[in-house]
Amino acid sequence: MKKEEQACIHCGENCGPVPIIWNQKPFCCQGCQTVYQLLNENQMTQYYSIADAPGIKLENDQIPSEDKYAFLELDEIRTRLLDFSDGGISKVRFFIPTIHCASCIWLLENLHTLHKGVIQSSVNFPKKEVSITFREEELNLRKLVELLASIHYVPEISQQTLEKAPKSKSSKTLLIKIGIAGFSFLNAMLYHFPQYLPGSEHLEANFRLVFGWLSFLLSLPVLFYCASDYFLSAYKSLRKKIISIDLPIALGLITLFLQSTLELITDQGIGYFDSLTGLVFFLLIGKWYQSITYEALTFERNYKSYFPVAVTKLTEAGNTTIPLDQLKAGDRILVRNQELIPADATLEKGNASIDYSFVTGESVPVGKNVGDFVFAGGRQMGSAIELLVQKEVEQSYLTQLWNQDYENTNNSAPMSSVINKVSQYFTATIITIALGAALYWNFNDSSKALFAFTSVLIIACPCALALTIPFTFGSTMRQFGRRGFYLKNADVIEQLYKIKTIVFDKTGTITHAQSSRIDFKGEQLTEEQLKLIRSLVFHSTHPLSKTISTTLEASGRYEVANFKELPSLGITGEVNNSKLNIGSKYFVTGDQSDSKELKTQVWVSINQHILGYFQFENSYRKGLQETIAQLSSNYELHLISGDNESERKNLLPLFKQEAHLNFNQSPTDKLNYINKLQQDGSPSLMIGDGLNDAGALNESKVGVVIADNIYNFTPACDAILQADKFASLYRFIRFARSSMSIVRQSFLISFLYNVVGISFAVQGNLSPIIAAILMPLSSVTVVAFATFSVNLKARKKLL
Repeated sequence: MKKEEQACIHCGENCGPVPIIWNQKPFCCQGCQTVYQLLNENQMTQYYSIADAPGIKLENDQIPSEDKYAFLELDEIRTRLLDFSDGGISKVRFFIPTIHCASCIWLLENLHTLHKGVIQSSVNFPKKEVSITFREEELNLRKLVELLASIHYVPEISQQTLEKAPKSKSSKTLLIKIGIAGFSFLNAMLYHFPQYLPGSEHLEANFRLVFGWLSFLLSLPVLFYCASDYFLSAYKSLRKKIISIDLPIALGLITLFLQSTLELITDQGIGYFDSLTGLVFFLLIGKWYQSITYEALTFERNYKSYFPVAVTKLTEAGNTTIPLDQLKAGDRILVRNQELIPADATLEKGNASIDYSFVTGESVPVGKNVGDFVFAGGRQMGSAIELLVQKEVEQSYLTQLWNQDYENTNNSAPMSSVINKVSQYFTATIITIALGAALYWNFNDSSKALFAFTSVLIIACPCALALTIPFTFGSTMRQFGRRGFYLKNADVIEQLYKIKTIVFDKTGTITHAQSSRIDFKGEQLTEEQLKLIRSLVFHSTHPLSKTISTTLEASGRYEVANFKELPSLGITGEVNNSKLNIGSKYFVTGDQSDSKELKTQVWVSINQHILGYFQFENSYRKGLQETIAQLSSNYELHLISGDNESERKNLLPLFKQEAHLNFNQSPTDKLNYINKLQQDGSPSLMIGDGLNDAGALNESKVGVVIADNIYNFTPACDAILQADKFASLYRFIRFARSSMSIVRQSFLISFLYNVVGISFAVQGNLSPIIAAILMPLSSVTVVAFATFSVNLKARKKLL
């Protein structure tokens, strides 16, 4: 009778038919059991009461080897990682992408319970960072990282981590400006409040004068510091003979300030400094609202972020760990299982099986013989190998590929292109109307000339237009982010609206990078045969072996004797007195025919009796057929892949046109393909997942990366789409069109305000103070409409 399968207490994964039991609790693997025991021994099982199954599971290839972090004992690396070190007390900050819930925060902030060398630790959840202060005499940096790895919170340490860029001051400066503008606005409102009440004319003149000059003083830092970016932008655009949205804003602010100052000096009133400070405050809030959206995501990464911090160099005196930047041509290095090859090299010793999917997109590992050339960027799958470095890291193929991709950076116009087009006509029209009104009244009633001119400029200040984009697109970005679609900036929404063609990569994009559909062709396998096969492949690190191991539903495993893994051939061993060979057709059958199968096959024999072969087919992402069908009604669809043509027959019914299916494409081919589409006047959306797609992603109008982990993705992208949200791709693109529709509606509301207000202002019947009240009212109305409309439509269209 089949046992009921249970969920792992630690991570929640299915334990399978034979779970590991400790203290009457089921675990899916030894690693999860070890972490549970560690927390139990330290009386920290509260970790499991905060959230159900909160733990992180590490696969076998993710478990650090004994000397994995030996490089952290090197002074030059240690000092570059530490934020502070003095008097035996050090502080370090790690990026840990697996932080995902309240239990994670609780455990990481209680590291001192696990080791007395930890003084204090705190978690920045949005950025997935943990900051740790520790005593180096009791716990050095290497042991600290090993402690984190032991509880499955493995820090991401790479070359890019060491090259800490200076922290950007832009966010801090923006917050300071908002604080100054907000303080000035609230106080100016308080000073001006009596002016809006009946009987304000009876207020003593001295009070009015004091209130006026206090408001004047408050407006100075707002105008000359908080609003300085608008003046600078307007000046630069004029130098380039461009009228941007910042020009009418700057003009309106200057007019409002001058008119208010003139009234204050001539004792005609205390001006409209409250409106001036309020306008700047709302403009800055809109800018901040847009900028805070998923600031923790890093879209700027270089190839060094994927490379190891240090490598094991082989010398006559023995093995030594050196920083990667000290690696030279002619050095011999050791590359272990799952480690990335950091430089172009030749194989000197060992059985190499190189997975180049990171660079080429081809998912099948490539076998190498001694003396063969091995490119940087490949990942060794199997036992350790020795390499002789031929080129330094900076000169490797991977670096050249990266540089080639970024030479083609698509510096498209910013999102403000829409509003700039509107503002050009808007500004010219408003200035013309204001001058016309001033000239008319100068000849008819000169006392109203300046009055009409100022009122038109004040009431027609395009602040509502300027706020439309930040709040509409800021709200859209936030709605997208809540549903697993993360945009680099607001510009991407406009670019999504413009696309006409969508280009897909295959491996890891429309297929699962680590998942395949397996069929066995041959004899019907018995339960005993399945158990024999699973026992043997369990000991192999090859991805195909691991896929077979996780797919077979045989319960339990036998011990394996005389296990051998032969590169580019297969594996062999003795299992329960049976001799098994599993691998290539030639290895198992001896058939040396040149017939080449497009689909990957793994043959099996037991005691020299050939049973048949496992055939691997790509496993497509859930909802692919429906997504392609939805997109094809509005967009032209293409596919470019580094893989072979084995899936052409399966994909043709989806993409319809055979000419749009392109296989065996190199990174350069992909880049050229996107270039041609763009040159033919077809703005393209490129969807990929690897460095091999970086050039095409960068050149396309919008580059979207499919990521199983949003904090571990390829660069050169404009947006990140969580892999499990792939089926929602059409809804996201369609909602970009809805956002543009909301922008147009907001523009219409703003224009209606302006038409009504200007019709009174040109008659000289609208005082500047009333104009100053109506101006922020229109801005608030537009902001409220944009935010409410986006949230309402998101509930209807992004469910």
